[in-house]
Amino acid sequence: MNAPPPQASSWGKVEKIASLCLIGTLLAFIGSRLIFAVWWPMHTLDFTLSAIAVLLLIASFRFAANRRGWRIGVIAYASATQIVPMVVREPVLLLPLLGGLIPVAILLGCLVALSKKGTHTRPAQRS
Repeated sequence: MNAPPPQASSWGKVEKIASLCLIGTLLAFIGSRLIFAVWWPMHTLDFTLSAIAVLLLIASFRFAANRRGWRIGVIAYASATQIVPMVVREPVLLLPLLGGLIPVAILLGCLVALSKKGTHTRPAQRS
């Protein structure tokens, strides 16, 4: 009747799958942006940074699959290559990005609370 508590590594699996899905999403987004550069020219710096990001994202499926720090680093670099040049050219875009941090902060807070939920052991119930 009493189910055993979930293993501590279950959150590690969730993080790994979520980060690999995010890597796939970034790869699709940045790859499509590079493909559209055939018809609509991109700035040379943007093209170079995006091409490096695509190479890192492709390599991360092989080399960063079991290394959490590398996955997070590749995701951070790929995201920064898309956001930083956009904000440098149009600083007014920083306001909606900062507004978008509110739901992200709420989500991170919920994930931290959920990850700590399983660490406490419940006292034995008396009959």
